[in-house]
Amino acid sequence: MAARHEPRADAAAYPDEFRLAVTQLRAARLRPEVLCEQMPAPQRIAPYASALSADVTVDGDDVGTGRIVLLHDPAGNDAWQGTFRCVAYARAEIDPEMANDPVLGEVGWSWLVEALTSHHAAYVSPSGTVTKVSSESFGEMSDEEPTAQLEIRASWTPVTLGTAPLDLGPHVEAWGELLCTASGLPPVPEGVAPMPSRRGQRGRG
Repeated sequence: MAARHEPRADAAAYPDEFRLAVTQLRAARLRPEVLCEQMPAPQRIAPYASALSADVTVDGDDVGTGRIVLLHDPAGNDAWQGTFRCVAYARAEIDPEMANDPVLGEVGWSWLVEALTSHHAAYVSPSGTVTKVSSESFGEMSDEEPTAQLEIRASWTPVTLGTAPLDLGPHVEAWGELLCTASGLPPVPEGVAPMPSRRGQRGRG
């Protein structure tokens, strides 16, 4: 059972390591289709937590949504194998025919692994689930088209590369890429840096 911790509202009491990690979390560069903002973080999973939510928007339509939560326990956590833990969620509409693909779960998980690798986000102890949800309408709603969604829930422990200090930015950027991939956006061409997200239009709270 997870330990319960009382929320800590005074940011001045945050450990320096956590405050730096939150700064990195908010400074991550995301694609312009990802509209990101700060959201309330769960307060009873770890002593310290910060979270972001995002919608993937194309031509004014939301095609995907997700969130990422950064947890920190200065005392360490045996299950995490570290003092930080990233907890991510991504959901996107998919073609109903894709929901019948028996390897879709493996493919969805590979999107996360590939995104972490491409952003050089080193990690240990990954875990997660990939869920396919399809819906058909009947009776007076039978004229509505079938729909399907893909949901990816994952967590991992960010670690350092060699002697470099821990940087949470690549982990957030990998989550942003996962959102875009799940939402069907084409990848950014190699060598082209993504433009900053329009998170400022939605406010930070």
